[in-house]
Amino acid sequence: MEIHFTWREFDKSVEHIYNKCKFLEFSGIYGVPRGGLCLAVALSHKLKINLISKPIKNSLIVDDVYETGNTLNSFKNIEGAMFFVIFSKVKPIWWNTVHISEKSEWIVFPWENLANLQSDRNEYFKKRGDS
Repeated sequence: MEIHFTWREFDKSVEHIYNKCKFLEFSGIYGVPRGGLCLAVALSHKLKINLISKPIKNSLIVDDVYETGNTLNSFKNIEGAMFFVIFSKVKPIWWNTVHISEKSEWIVFPWENLANLQSDRNEYFKKRGDS
């Protein structure tokens, strides 16, 4: 099943994360490439904090989806870091999410190239051995 996530829904998600973080102090915000970059830029403007090129102590680290945990787990031990994703396909433990989705749901974000959707999806499942 596909979920087409809209810019309006993205803006609401940014607002949700902003409301959770607006009274916290961060050394910067890091967006995991590629999926977390749009979110990081939007939150950088909204929270008025610097976008950083690598995660550091006390940073806000964001991504589009938490699925296997492979990506965020590599940053898990950064002291004082806070983690947010737009979608989590499992119940959050040490990270935060705006939405929880089913593992089988394929999420299409508004910044994605729809012409490449099928090939991107096939490549994704091929890498994970789910083809």
